[in-house]
Amino acid sequence: MRERRARRPLLSNATPPAGPAPAEPSDAALIALIRDGDAGAYGPLYERHLAAARGLARHLVGGDAAEDAVQETFTKILDVLRRGGGPRAGFRPYLLTSVRNTVYDRYRGDKRVQATDRTELLDQGVPFDDPALAGLERSLIVRAFRSLPERWQAVLWHTEIEGAKAAEVAPLLGLTANGVAALAYRAREGLRQAYLQMHLAEPDAPLVRAEGVPAGTEECRPALDKLGAYVRGGLAKRDARAVEAHLDECARCAAIHAEIADVNGTLREGVGPFVLGAAGVLYLAAAGHGGGAAVGAKLLAWFRHLPKRQQQVLSGTTGAAAVAAAAAAMLLVSGTSPVQRPAPRPQPNPPAAVAPAKPDPKPRAPRAAPAPPPAAAPKPVAKPVAKAAPEPPAPSPSASASTPAPPPDLTARIGAVGTLLRGRDGIVAMSVANAGKAPSKDVVADVTLPPDVAYAGGATGREAARFTPAREPGDGWSCRPSGPRTVRCTHAPLPARATASAYLGVQVGAAAPYGTPPTVTLRGGRGLRTATADAGVAADGMRARFAADGHVRTVQTGNALLGCDPEEDGCRAAMARKGDRRDDDFFDMRPVDRDADPATSSSSAARLDVPAGGRVLWAGLYWSGVAGDAARRDGASAKLRAPGGSYTTVRAAEVRRGRLPDFTVYQAFADVTALVRAGGGGTWWGADVPTVAGAAHYAGWALVAVVEDPAGPYRQAMVLDDARALGPDGPRRLEVSLNGLVAGAGTARIGLVAWEGDAGLAGDRLAVGGAALTPQSGDQLNDNILDSSAAGAIDANLTFGIDVDYFAVALGRRPAVTLSTGQDAFLTGVVTVTAPMRS
Repeated sequence: MRERRARRPLLSNATPPAGPAPAEPSDAALIALIRDGDAGAYGPLYERHLAAARGLARHLVGGDAAEDAVQETFTKILDVLRRGGGPRAGFRPYLLTSVRNTVYDRYRGDKRVQATDRTELLDQGVPFDDPALAGLERSLIVRAFRSLPERWQAVLWHTEIEGAKAAEVAPLLGLTANGVAALAYRAREGLRQAYLQMHLAEPDAPLVRAEGVPAGTEECRPALDKLGAYVRGGLAKRDARAVEAHLDECARCAAIHAEIADVNGTLREGVGPFVLGAAGVLYLAAAGHGGGAAVGAKLLAWFRHLPKRQQQVLSGTTGAAAVAAAAAAMLLVSGTSPVQRPAPRPQPNPPAAVAPAKPDPKPRAPRAAPAPPPAAAPKPVAKPVAKAAPEPPAPSPSASASTPAPPPDLTARIGAVGTLLRGRDGIVAMSVANAGKAPSKDVVADVTLPPDVAYAGGATGREAARFTPAREPGDGWSCRPSGPRTVRCTHAPLPARATASAYLGVQVGAAAPYGTPPTVTLRGGRGLRTATADAGVAADGMRARFAADGHVRTVQTGNALLGCDPEEDGCRAAMARKGDRRDDDFFDMRPVDRDADPATSSSSAARLDVPAGGRVLWAGLYWSGVAGDAARRDGASAKLRAPGGSYTTVRAAEVRRGRLPDFTVYQAFADVTALVRAGGGGTWWGADVPTVAGAAHYAGWALVAVVEDPAGPYRQAMVLDDARALGPDGPRRLEVSLNGLVAGAGTARIGLVAWEGDAGLAGDRLAVGGAALTPQSGDQLNDNILDSSAAGAIDANLTFGIDVDYFAVALGRRPAVTLSTGQDAFLTGVVTVTAPMRS
């Protein structure tokens, strides 16, 4: 057995001395300000990364074309950030990739120049497709790198690929030098684990450097499972000897061990060319950081061992041999010294960015550096016109460099949205606020769930190396399981007075104990902060289907699909909401078919109101009726038609049933977010839900959505649902807790969808805080809310068996909605809430 020693990873190549936190905002904080409309924040980003962008561009193209490509790239990225896209923390690799693509796109364009004044014919929006880079993208190291949180990617790029010192990277990430070293350590460990998981999931995958080694087998799995701990020196002697014995016999696992032991070199050789192309040889060699020449030499060796055709494609031009030769000459002449950069030619200062329409109420102090590049135009212009940089202001005599910045003050809230019910999916909401006067550090929130409650989602991809949640937590959060009951959520630094909310989809097991609440422990402010929810798993209530906050609101509509025969005595009066026969008990109910489409047997229309400029965040289709044979099958379906479109058959994702005095009824649900997002507001049609015609029977459909409301205030919205039968022969009351709602002062809007209420039977109520609320449609009686009225229904004043109502109320600090009945029997369906959110 040959001798082998597991090497412990170092915090960094050279750990700089500790120092105070950088005064300048991090890249992530600046990007967040730009997304919030502060164009002035682009200036520091531009200044920090301009030299790197120019360095790469000059190795890809010469003369003024390099500067034009750089300016065009910065302009495009500003436009992307303003529209909410682009990076959140890793600005440098995103910028360099964009520079390379801009140069390649310009090169392609120059090959087919034709004179025309119709520029729309030329810009077809086809992205640059690089086959060699596509192959790199499929390599395990690149996929492992891209599976990491963006902040980890950023620190690995700067410290391991570009070879920058921790003190140089600290201002970019908003950390101290020691903080950068610690973050880099965690990122390297995360990369090792992701890389190992991909090899475990794909044993035949090629290595970055090793060639000719045999493919792994299932016999390799025990050794690969322990390889990460072996590299860190964390195995017991017996396990370490077993791993070493396997490595002596398996060439492939030995090669994998070599790669993860030197994960930095593997990272440079895989990810560096993927971002930089062949120019990475020169870019990294000329970067001027420690080890730059060695990095360039390794990349050059990698490049020269590629097939000739791949070298040509990777370079983006036919000059691959010239690039490699030039790099070799520079490296051979320089020995171990970094390659000297050519003397830079004078560059004009970039023109000032367009200021936001609304002035910043807290203006920043002017900077001495050049102003940022211009805001994105529909088409990038050629060389920008130079403008003089503004004179820096004289320093304030009262300013003191020794005055410490005020610390951030992070607080957290956590709670189940609605009610966590055994055997059902649910949502746990978490909100973190920075009440301080300074940006926070990276926010880390460890959520502990109740026993037998799990974060919903799973490993995805062929390698099963990335956890994808069942629903995205939103608002810039990244969350993944960190233990059987724990979830670690991370967020970029929060600016002062900012708030970020996360909504975690969870699965509640059948044995989950009642009462144990979820908790959260917060890092990133003044030490550890802990918050506990008001409630845990409960025996009764309504579970959450969707929740969000922002400029949002809930909207809902619906209509009936069974009605009375207009020729039958009393039917016309009932449909006009007159007379004393307004219940389906008095009529032989038959299908309503109003769409003149011979392919449907029942149909009705309703209007869905979506605010102007609002995007649909979520939408659900609910339908209900008497549970005949078709409805008893889990594959129950309905039809839905968008405004101006055709019918789409919608399959039920969930069917729940209840027993009313004379028959069994059901409620079905399907997520139709994509359909409603595409169709928007307007007249929607529902058709052909399973039911049974006959006396006292009913059928109907309802469409519920959470939409953006750009003109509205900041609010929280939630959708709760469950099919519960209430009436004289069973439970008469259901309390719906609005847990997880951080309601502020002002009027909230409660929405209700319920089935088989009769207008002639009084005593059914919806109450908040003991006060019965009055519906905003129908007869508007607070002691007979289920009076067969549906908001938005078209061609129907009375909708037999379906109620879609709104109520207005001011909510307290622990709000709950109570549904109750006296004489009537009905099936609960959906409760929605739109409430001003407490700051």
